[in-house]
Amino acid sequence: MTTDASAVDSFLSAALAEDLGAVGDITSVHVVPAATMAKGVVVARAAGCISGLRAALRVFSLVDGSTEIIQVVEDGSCVPAGTALATVAGSARSLLAAERVALNILGQLSGVATATRALVDHTQGTGATIIDTRKTVPGMRALQKAAVLDGGGGNHRMGLYDAVLIKDNHIAAAGSPAAAVRAARLGVGPGVSVEVEIDSVTDLESVIEAGANIVLLDNMTPAHMADAVAQAAGRCRLEASGGITLATVREIAESGVDLISVGWLTHSAPALDVALDFETDQL
Repeated sequence: MTTDASAVDSFLSAALAEDLGAVGDITSVHVVPAATMAKGVVVARAAGCISGLRAALRVFSLVDGSTEIIQVVEDGSCVPAGTALATVAGSARSLLAAERVALNILGQLSGVATATRALVDHTQGTGATIIDTRKTVPGMRALQKAAVLDGGGGNHRMGLYDAVLIKDNHIAAAGSPAAAVRAARLGVGPGVSVEVEIDSVTDLESVIEAGANIVLLDNMTPAHMADAVAQAAGRCRLEASGGITLATVREIAESGVDLISVGWLTHSAPALDVALDFETDQL
């Protein structure tokens, strides 16, 4: 997927406005002389998969267009602890004003990519794809979904507008999983993906016959997932969801499901430890 540059800039500008307020960085203004120049190195203090570096470096440009920026690694790179990711040089006040917003974005997105990479590595060779969900930080969905791709995973739908996903409340309103699928298929036609959540394999045949492209197996055991795989026999794609952890993902993948969706990748993945270190000989 691609992220719209103007949308990213709008998000970054809002994040800067939140941090700088109406008067700016009062600490740096009163502590750092206006003429002071500095050079800083953006560093990964922990090993991980990098994502959001381009967006993070854009923060420095938005604060001060004269900042000199050199990106050393690309998003999607897996690096050891201590790796220099980029250098920034210019007004010390400008670097300090941009620092926290840039590092927050880089750390959060690299955390998403790193967690995704761990799950992908644990399922290597099974044929299952690790995917995200809509459980994203508001305003960061496109960036977080890009981070999942940087970590080697795949993307679920972007929002409510680009695919049908029928869940428990939809089913309660429609009467049954199959009835909900039939209604959705009739409404959107053959060109839009229709997915439905089921919590029992007994509903599988009816939703396939109703036209589901993907069936979400909600909180099922790996044994029940394997039964669903055998019953579906390739007539639809099967997605495992609910309580996926690094400890359980391999067994789930070995059940034969096509997709494994993990909500905590975007809402709870630990941030990667990153920092901006000034080179003191450049001050």
